[in-house]
Amino acid sequence: MSEIPTGTPTPPASSASGVIERAKNIILKPRETWIAIDGEPATTQSIYVPYVLLLAAIGPLAGFIGGQVFGITVFGVTYHPPLVGALVSAIVTYGLALATVFILSLVIDALAPSFGGQKNQIQALKVAAYSATAGWLAGIFSLIPALAAIGVLLSLYGLYLLYVGLPILMKAPQDKALGYTVVVIVVAVVLFLIVGAIIGALSAPSLLTVRG
Repeated sequence: MSEIPTGTPTPPASSASGVIERAKNIILKPRETWIAIDGEPATTQSIYVPYVLLLAAIGPLAGFIGGQVFGITVFGVTYHPPLVGALVSAIVTYGLALATVFILSLVIDALAPSFGGQKNQIQALKVAAYSATAGWLAGIFSLIPALAAIGVLLSLYGLYLLYVGLPILMKAPQDKALGYTVVVIVVAVVLFLIVGAIIGALSAPSLLTVRG
């Protein structure tokens, strides 16, 4: 097996072990990893499979299991969501997470020229997908609902990943990276609120049923 020449980007994650290695590197060595990602040939499919598909499933799966095992406490009342309703909610949450990554990538790509960057849909999808790593990993805290808030705090590291990755992959000047990041974050927050509203609407009927 031939060795990869020094300075050549490592191949994109294409297996479970590759996903783990990529996730570890983007968290611990963000700048070096973004530079490697920048030079990787990629397609929408290669970015989603298996990286996004696997990591985006952590939060919904952990939340589903945590709700069934430990229950969810709302206003001092602990309840266990109905199995079918919780499963549907987890599946919808997962689907929305996959869609949100793509929608955010469209925004990143569209905004690039406004901040001196270069439009490139695949590079924008890389930014949206890999900067979400911290949030997806933090989703494991949903396994114990009482610790979910810790996961939310840890997911904020994704903002830094976004800030580092945007100028590298979208070729934006460093002095415009902060403004670029802020605008993308605002859009991401709006998407998050929309997704949260949809999930909340799905969860409300089961909550009312249990409390009633």
